[in-house]
Amino acid sequence: MKELELSVIVPAYNEALRLENSLLKMINFFKQRRMDAEIIVVDDGSRDQTAEVARKCLGSFPGEIIRHPRNQGKGAAVKTGMLRGRARYLLFSDADLSTPIEEVDRMIGYMRSGYEVVLGSRALDRSKVEIRQNILRETMGRIYNRIAQFLVFNSIKDSQCGFKCFSRRAAQDLFRAQKIMGFSFDAEIVYLTQKKGYRLLEMPVVWRNSPQSTLSIVWDPLWMFLDLLRIRWLHRNDV
Repeated sequence: MKELELSVIVPAYNEALRLENSLLKMINFFKQRRMDAEIIVVDDGSRDQTAEVARKCLGSFPGEIIRHPRNQGKGAAVKTGMLRGRARYLLFSDADLSTPIEEVDRMIGYMRSGYEVVLGSRALDRSKVEIRQNILRETMGRIYNRIAQFLVFNSIKDSQCGFKCFSRRAAQDLFRAQKIMGFSFDAEIVYLTQKKGYRLLEMPVVWRNSPQSTLSIVWDPLWMFLDLLRIRWLHRNDV
C-alpha cells in the first residue's frame, strides 16, 4: 500500500459554521495537487453539528472523524489526531484556516530537505498578516510569547500559530510526551522539540485573523500563563 504523504489534523470544537468551507478548500487543494493526503477531524466534545458537517464534507476523501465524548481542550484534540495520523508528514491546522492550506507546499519542501518540525509563524520579517487581531488580543499574544521565550524555549518568535508540520517520527515522540491539553500545548511541543534535539524551522506564513475565536479573553490567557510555569516542571524527569 502506498504511503500517504500528508495527514492533516483539524481540531474542532463547535465549528459547524466554519468547518465546511475550510474542509472543502483543503480537499480541492489536495485534489488539484494530486497529493496523497488524509484529513482527520477531531471533534472535541462539540455541542453543535461539527461531526456531521465534517462527515458530509469528507465524503469519500481519505480521512476520519474522531469524537471526544467531552471537551478536553485543543491540545487533547491535536494529540489524538497526531497519534492517529498515518502519513509521512503530519500537519495540524486550525479549523478556520487562518493560515491558507497553500502554505503547506513550502512546509513540505522544508521537510523534504531534512527538517523534522516546521512551525508557521506570524512574527517573522517575511510573515504576512493580512487581517490582524484586535489590539487587546495582539498585545496579550506578544506578552505571552515574550514570557514563553524567557521561561520555556529559545529563539522562537511565535509558538501559537495554528499551522505546524512534523515528521511522523517526531510527531509520535513529541505528542506521546505531551501533558498539557489546553491552548498552551503549542509552547510545550516547541519546548520538547528543542529539548529532544529535533531539527526545527520557524517559517513565515500568510495569516488572516478569524473573529469567531473560541479563546476566552479572560480565563484562557490566565490558564495559558500558568501552564508556561508548569512546562519545565512537568518534564523535569524526561530523558
